[in-house]
Amino acid sequence: MMTLSPARLQVMWNRLLAVVEEQGQTLIRAAFSPIVRECGDISAGIFDANGRMLAQAVTGTPGHINTMAEAVQHLRAAFPVQDMKPGDIYMTNDPWLASGHLNDFLLMMPAFRNGQVVGFTSCTSHLVDLGGLGMGPEGSDIYDEGLLIPPCKLVDQGVPNALLLDIIRANSREPIANEGDIYALIACCEAGVDRLLTMMEEFNLDDLDTLGAYIIGTSRRGTQAAISEVPDGVYKNVLKMDGYENELELHATLTVYQDRMHVDFAGTSGCSRKGINVPLNYATAYTVFALRCIVGSDIPNNAGSLEPFTVDGPKGCILNAQRPVPVAMRHTLGQVTPDLVLGCLHQALPDQVPAEGASCMFDLPMRHAPEVARDGGREFAIEPVHNGGTGARPHSDGLSATAYPSGVFGSQVEITESVAPVTIWRRELRPDSGGAGQYRGGLGQRIEMTSSNGAPFVVFLSVERLKFPALGRMGGGAGSPGRIRLRDSTGDIPGKGELRVEPGDYLIFETPGGGGFGDPKLRDPLSLDLDLKRGLVTPEGAKAYGGDT
Repeated sequence: MMTLSPARLQVMWNRLLAVVEEQGQTLIRAAFSPIVRECGDISAGIFDANGRMLAQAVTGTPGHINTMAEAVQHLRAAFPVQDMKPGDIYMTNDPWLASGHLNDFLLMMPAFRNGQVVGFTSCTSHLVDLGGLGMGPEGSDIYDEGLLIPPCKLVDQGVPNALLLDIIRANSREPIANEGDIYALIACCEAGVDRLLTMMEEFNLDDLDTLGAYIIGTSRRGTQAAISEVPDGVYKNVLKMDGYENELELHATLTVYQDRMHVDFAGTSGCSRKGINVPLNYATAYTVFALRCIVGSDIPNNAGSLEPFTVDGPKGCILNAQRPVPVAMRHTLGQVTPDLVLGCLHQALPDQVPAEGASCMFDLPMRHAPEVARDGGREFAIEPVHNGGTGARPHSDGLSATAYPSGVFGSQVEITESVAPVTIWRRELRPDSGGAGQYRGGLGQRIEMTSSNGAPFVVFLSVERLKFPALGRMGGGAGSPGRIRLRDSTGDIPGKGELRVEPGDYLIFETPGGGGFGDPKLRDPLSLDLDLKRGLVTPEGAKAYGGDT
């Protein structure tokens, strides 16, 4: 290995972080699908020659980023390095190898310098439709959910695999968007390789060995030091969830050692017959992300900072789903695992862990009704993303209509209406939906929509916290549960299943609020007064704080 000063290594590390950020922005700017270009449902990263993640873009979701860290290892093992050529790109959407469901494509591209593979770039993004029953929970197995592509070569020395692209187009209701998104992923990989090699040329690096050892070693030691500040012990938590056929329990046992943490999902309910099951790689990604939000949060995410955290669970539990169960909506429960494990960590660090939040995205995959295509009407497929409120933090209010833990931006009204025949009549915060507390939970939102072209459409529902709201901590109140209904109907609509929306229907979604933190009576009167003036809390809702209104 080369001998380089710590200062020079740190400069190069910072440069790598800039490289992956540009790589991620390339994907966002080039993407066709709104969920990618508007919502940032992506990941991008740089890896060393051994497939260890050295840097990842800040823009991106934990479900993509942390699964990507392992997926590159799978692809690297599937294809011998000695057979790789400059311009080659490999890919898969296998849920158990990539990021948990078929709609995410993961690519990996080798970087060559002086005729040798010196590293890899990788990226992931969401494709809106891959055939099957569509992006919903109704499949009975993985084969119902669309096109599964095993590890393969997508680009051979700069030439895309035309047959593979033909197959993908032929199996999608949005063939043009899918093809455009694939080329955006290719551009992302190419941009990463180009910038990485430019950096290596500038710093006269023949390989990434010394820099990689510095990044991984420094990050590992820093993370282990942060873990050592958490009291050793075994901490348990249970969450009750809405589920599909029946209510579910998610169990976690967090064991804290001096230099590592382990989470076990033993006791968790078994798999569903519907597509809300979660492969362990995806559950692990969000579980570790949550721990890292509190423990060593200032340390960049890479192989070194991820190494001290391990996750396991009994095969066949809903957080360790086995082939070939359906997993299309794995984020429904996978994105609740941060609340699950933070409930454990709260017992060790009660003054550092926020209250529970809405957690699961209120994403609403929708497409034309089957007869619309038969009658020559407008065909479409889109996945608008909406969010509830986050839990209040130990020293500040929760965030309203904000995605945690996914980090995916909420879909914009104008963009949704421009690509789908729907009209969104209202999108506003829900007063009183944030749990009361010394620090108030973030508010959910209310969204109202109808068909805009006189044709029916179908919505695939898979959301949580309609029965079991986000709980507060340290005396804080629970957030409001979510709700789905039609304006002219008296009954609520379940949170899972296929919903047909007729032209005259007026559909209303209310996303959940986050839990509060601390005794509501201790809330700053000026903060409560400001909430009242802004309409975030009503006079009736203010009674939860114990004051006069």
